[in-house]
Amino acid sequence: KINKISYEEMLEMAILGAKVLQIRSVEFAKKYNVPIHVRSSFSEEEGTMVVNESSDMESVIVSGITCDMNEARITLKRVPDQPGVSAKIFTPLAEAEICVDMIIQNTRSGGETDLTFTVTKDDFERAKEISHKVAMELGAIEVLTAEEIAKVSVIGLGMKSHSGVAATMFQALASENINIRLISTSEIRISCVILAKYAELAVRTLHTAFGLDQKK
Repeated sequence: KINKISYEEMLEMAILGAKVLQIRSVEFAKKYNVPIHVRSSFSEEEGTMVVNESSDMESVIVSGITCDMNEARITLKRVPDQPGVSAKIFTPLAEAEICVDMIIQNTRSGGETDLTFTVTKDDFERAKEISHKVAMELGAIEVLTAEEIAKVSVIGLGMKSHSGVAATMFQALASENINIRLISTSEIRISCVILAKYAELAVRTLHTAFGLDQKK
């Protein structure tokens, strides 16, 4: 159990699918500096305090692991690698009020690039339809999609001051032969997209790798 985490860490967890606190409740608590005490309804033990960031919090390198199963992946293969192409892809998605999560661009030789992004499963069919239309306009070779994916993330303020978190995460997943399809990061988060069938194994493996399954 973690005794204390920051508003920023809890916001990352909420955004990434941890069903502990609603995002807006954490945002309001952070805005007005109101501590939140998260406790279990099945135990009398002290819970976790959600408070403002302090220097001692960085001693805990990783404070949580999340898994989001509500993601789908779309890849436009071999689109022109030139200014304005990304805008042509994402503008119609925005006009359709489709929220895009991770975005990865892999540049090829010959002036072409592959562009991959993820959306929620609720938006997947509409996003796929729009992507096929845009791909034809841009001259992309094909559109690849995948629905059976999961996004696993490690979160922690300690990433700001400790190296090796990404290496530990990648090594842990590799030890279970779990292939990483996409990677994205923020200052206090690393997220990897993997096949959905490995989600539970990945979460257990990462808990062990970062010592979160040890009793405090």
